[in-house]
Amino acid sequence: MTETTAAPIQREDAPAFPSNRTCPYQLPKEYVELRDQGDVLRKVTLFDGRQAWVVTKHETARKLLADPRISSNRQDDNFPATSPRFAAFRTSPQAFIGLDPPEHGPKRRMMISEFTLKRIKGMRPDIEKIVHGFIDDMLAAGPTADLVSQFALPVPSLVICRLLGVPYADHDFFQNCSQRMIQGEDAEGALAARRELADYLGTLVDKFVAEPGAGLLSNLANEQLSKGEVDREGLVSDAILLLVAGHETTASMTSLSVITLLEHPDQHAALRDDPSLIPAAVEELLRYLAIADIAGGRVATADIEIDGQLIREGEGVIISNSIANRDGSVFESPDDLDVRRPARHHIAFGYGVHQCLGQNLARLELEIILTALFERIPTLRLAVPVEELTLRPGHTIQGVNELPVTW
Repeated sequence: MTETTAAPIQREDAPAFPSNRTCPYQLPKEYVELRDQGDVLRKVTLFDGRQAWVVTKHETARKLLADPRISSNRQDDNFPATSPRFAAFRTSPQAFIGLDPPEHGPKRRMMISEFTLKRIKGMRPDIEKIVHGFIDDMLAAGPTADLVSQFALPVPSLVICRLLGVPYADHDFFQNCSQRMIQGEDAEGALAARRELADYLGTLVDKFVAEPGAGLLSNLANEQLSKGEVDREGLVSDAILLLVAGHETTASMTSLSVITLLEHPDQHAALRDDPSLIPAAVEELLRYLAIADIAGGRVATADIEIDGQLIREGEGVIISNSIANRDGSVFESPDDLDVRRPARHHIAFGYGVHQCLGQNLARLELEIILTALFERIPTLRLAVPVEELTLRPGHTIQGVNELPVTW
């Protein structure tokens, strides 16, 4: 574990961070205050009393995400952990997302061929079949359903399983591990879930070494692992990241997108009247919902002067995409949903060398999901008032674990 030499400077006027949403699609009032107070950076206090900078402006966020003096090393003692669970993962083996250049680039390039736009576009027929299959099942069991467990979660789980070569028959196991890892309040429980998932995926990697199969994991095991380009521990860590992020984020975006559109009937009607708006709507929903709100943690490896502020070496930085994506100087009326808005320059997928590897897949899945769901079930509506939905806390991927719907 590394440690920078400079001691972060504490400030007395640093509010607690993160905050919990009280609405599935609007910023917590504490984030609105951070955004509107005028500074591009603001010190906040984390769960363990440590402080970090939160970036409140879109352009400043993009500059920092592209700055080589900002490190993604999650094993750095000064990396800003937003929960006990996150802090505990400092001791876990790093996936490629936690590596800085020059180590980061080669590992990312090992996987990029499976996530190119051409490769992902070729998956459209399979994804459409998966989506319609789960809609068929939901309609057959309806007319009331839990959209999360019956649709939003199994769709991306099956898609990422096929891409990686993970048996979908094991989805109950890895979804349970994923939930405990990213949502658990107990650090030891989260670490235990990660170990279980690492053991499972490690066994799968070993099987692919002995008997090559279909999917990215088999390719990596038989090409990169066999050549010594990656070690087994590193490959397993990357597999955990791809499997967990590959289904949790799209599942959350699906459920929150449905809630948001149903709660904005004028925007929902615009999509119904003109389905060609779906791609733009997906970008707007990604901007508006910003579910991976705390994924932009970094630590400064040198003093950085930026937009009139000084970040000192060793200070943590949190690039909150939910706040940056609601910057009124970039997005007019940022707290309003507008499916016609040209919002492609949001940072929901990050920016720079660590921009989300799976963004092309996520976009395609969401386009297919929203198109099919509202075409097949035009009378879809929430089965409970939106105020009764239980939202996840601010220290994890934003979303709901249950979404009762009817039609």
